[in-house]
Amino acid sequence: MILPFSLAVIFSAGATVPSKVPEPKIPFEPENYVCYRAAGPVQIDGNLDEDVWSKAPWSENFIDIEGSPKPKPRYRTMVKMLWDDDDLYIGAYLEEPNVWATLTKRDSIIYQDNDFEVFIDPDGDTQNYYELEMNALNTVWDLLLIKPYRDGGPAVHSWDIQGLKTAVKINGTLNNPNDKDKGWFVEMAIPWDVLKECAFPTSVPKPGDQWRVNFSRVEYRLNVEDGDYIKAKDPASGKPLAEDNWVWSPIGLINIHYPEMWGYVQFAGATAGKGKESFRVKSEEKVKWALRKIYYKEWAFKAEKGVFANDLKALGLKDKEIKVKGYAFPPIIQTTQSLFEVIYRGAAEEVWHIRDDGKVWKDQ
Repeated sequence: MILPFSLAVIFSAGATVPSKVPEPKIPFEPENYVCYRAAGPVQIDGNLDEDVWSKAPWSENFIDIEGSPKPKPRYRTMVKMLWDDDDLYIGAYLEEPNVWATLTKRDSIIYQDNDFEVFIDPDGDTQNYYELEMNALNTVWDLLLIKPYRDGGPAVHSWDIQGLKTAVKINGTLNNPNDKDKGWFVEMAIPWDVLKECAFPTSVPKPGDQWRVNFSRVEYRLNVEDGDYIKAKDPASGKPLAEDNWVWSPIGLINIHYPEMWGYVQFAGATAGKGKESFRVKSEEKVKWALRKIYYKEWAFKAEKGVFANDLKALGLKDKEIKVKGYAFPPIIQTTQSLFEVIYRGAAEEVWHIRDDGKVWKDQ
């Protein structure tokens, strides 16, 4: 979990004012995963060695949230998924020599411990999405985000996933510095009946549907004092060292709340182990990303000039960066002093929009 982005700027002559929406510093190459149907009932007990999980593929190993230019994570993290008519199932493995957790009350700020996190944006509009965090004590924090923090939030902390089932299995001993552990496993079932709140048009996906999803792991460096784990501190400041943030699909900056950079999960019609389906890149993702690039540049322009631009050239974008085959170029930009909307028209009356709060959508 990354703390909400806040902007504190001291204005001075010649100073560059940072945008409140920094642009990711990596190419747009989200991870993808094909989620197969479960072959039978999934018992939520933390055991991922059961037959029902055996044919579900593991994801790629997590990397640093800022991307491959950063050091490789010290410990391995992977996820796998299944689904049926009732639930979305998620399993995870977190390699860890020192399994540690302290928080026991539901809806505690779980990322203050080492944790595993899930983010789900069913319709991919970057708004109205879910966040779920767990620690090795199987303590849960679930919340609903109306918008990313950069776009004004807020987070609904009182929201709960009714019917959620979670379990943790530890390969080692919890909170025991006297031995070396191997890691811990997470298993969960999230009911579609809850996920329908942000899904469109229906809660249960159809084969071929794609949702935007990401997974994150918060990891602190630990020392041992008086027989207990404590967070390692910076010798100079005496404050705890910053946590590591390892993710499935990198963001390109230290802020997980960039849903447009999350991975794609494609729901397969086949049962795990009884067929193979390939991930299909949807053509609409190109136009959505072109709109997103304009969104980043508009906020950078606003930070510098105090207004939004209604001219692509003023934003410093080259035609090839945002030109999309099959769509009328240039896109239309409409602005006021405090708002903007960009419209990209395609064939067959297909029209895509993005506005100043980051929401992207297609006319129905």
